[in-house]
Amino acid sequence: MKARLNISPADTTQDDLLTRAIAAVSARFDHECNRTLARTVDVTQEFLATEREIVAQCYPIEAVTKFEVKMNEVDGWVERTVTDYLVRQACVISLGAPLSAVPQVSLINTGIGRVTYTGGYVQPGTAPSPGQTPLPSDLESAAVEQVAVWYQNRDKLGLIRHWPSSGTYLVLSQLPLLPQVTAMIRPYRRWAV
Repeated sequence: MKARLNISPADTTQDDLLTRAIAAVSARFDHECNRTLARTVDVTQEFLATEREIVAQCYPIEAVTKFEVKMNEVDGWVERTVTDYLVRQACVISLGAPLSAVPQVSLINTGIGRVTYTGGYVQPGTAPSPGQTPLPSDLESAAVEQVAVWYQNRDKLGLIRHWPSSGTYLVLSQLPLLPQVTAMIRPYRRWAV
């Protein structure tokens, strides 16, 4: 990031600001892509216990840790041993059989399933271990460009038009993603039906 902005690596005066900007852009990318991009350990995701296909919110999936089912609040979450599952395309968990075989009449009858897994991309600056996926370079470049534009225009944040003569006329807007950034993150969007 500093290299892109021509900031000396020894200059630490902007580190906190840049770190917060990177975090904000990362959160925006997660929102735009409808998924969590950063590698996250022990993600828990709920689904109907009658479902056999679970579309992961944080992928690529690295490892599935456990499955649980909850039929009511009194008993709470009960771990289920599931050996018949398959991770497809590193983003869908296919179960051989649903966690609840009761036909879906209502949530109270069928219950809620929960899967715990590790997934997402290893962030830049961290070497991926075997089985882990590094953040794709195009996503990293998109984030760097978006943060760089924000940093260079941070004093005009949201300013579309400024009319300094004969009074003050300002038009403010939410800062959109750069067109090239939008194009770069498009393939990483998760579509849900």
